[in-house]
Amino acid sequence: MRIAQVAPLAEAVPPKLYGGTERIVSYLTEELVALGHEVTLFASGDSLTSAGLEPILPQAIRLDPSIRDATAPHMLMVQRVLDLSARFDIVHFHIDHLHLPAMRGRGLPFVSTFHGRLDLPEIEPLLSAFPDAPFISISDSQRRPLHHVDVNWAGTVLHGLPQDLLPFSPRQGGYIAFLGRISPEKGPDTAIRIAQAAGIPIRIAAKVDRADQAYFEEVVQPLLSLPGVEFIGEINETQKAEFLGNALCLLTPIAWPEPFGLVMIEAMACGTPVIAFNRGSVPEVIEDDASGFIVEDETGALAALKKVQSMDRARVRREFEARFTARRMAEDHLALYRRLLGQERTTILRAV
Repeated sequence: MRIAQVAPLAEAVPPKLYGGTERIVSYLTEELVALGHEVTLFASGDSLTSAGLEPILPQAIRLDPSIRDATAPHMLMVQRVLDLSARFDIVHFHIDHLHLPAMRGRGLPFVSTFHGRLDLPEIEPLLSAFPDAPFISISDSQRRPLHHVDVNWAGTVLHGLPQDLLPFSPRQGGYIAFLGRISPEKGPDTAIRIAQAAGIPIRIAAKVDRADQAYFEEVVQPLLSLPGVEFIGEINETQKAEFLGNALCLLTPIAWPEPFGLVMIEAMACGTPVIAFNRGSVPEVIEDDASGFIVEDETGALAALKKVQSMDRARVRREFEARFTARRMAEDHLALYRRLLGQERTTILRAV
């Protein structure tokens, strides 16, 4: 199959630092190539891939201070996809909705994955305007805000990681890990409170976006001087294995409908159990008492911390291997592509 993958331009593929969507695009692209498909990746020029690369910018927008209008290069990328459309059987977009007007009526099979939250008020009228455009969700819970909207869902595909990306760590560490972004919805202040109440050290590896700088300075930073609290800052992919693998558990006290939560399966790959608040996709990712514990609040998290110390880390790793590898993710996408192409052929035959 000839497949185009269209990535956001904010980060390289894979990203050099934080960038969950670009990492998933990378994992999917590499697995599709390994499965024998002809894949073209539209991304920034500093991306690394075994697929054919169509570079739109020399480097990712985040690393290029000269780029002030991030929409403009994305529009150029959509046009480049259209210029090369004869090369592809199907195009898979990962840039939210920027391409939808351009793809309408083109006769080019395509599908779009939403990687973010869908509970924003502007999303509903947008999707209502494109009722025929097919979308992939990254969890069933991601769709809930749109349950009353007639969205053309092609399916749900849960994320996956390369099986050997993060090694299994059989030894249990002595600290709680928090990994992600410093933001109210991720709950780093809640994680610190839980760790303090449990008397267990906590290490926080997280980036601080400009939008969350005030929250960091006013809420989180005063807590970093508490005993047992260590703020590491943003870490790269090569540092994750040690950070997650040496932890007692990963704590994710989220306060929002997390569409997926990639960090949870990263911890599972290391054999590190996850304690997560029951929000968003968490029940679709965590198997209670197998890969971690799903809790409702801080009290539940404290109770789970007492149980997590006796968990079988090898079983956590097996849960990852059974459900969250990049190969499974690629095969799920291929099944959707084939179904969409079959529907496209049927539509063309009926039109004739």
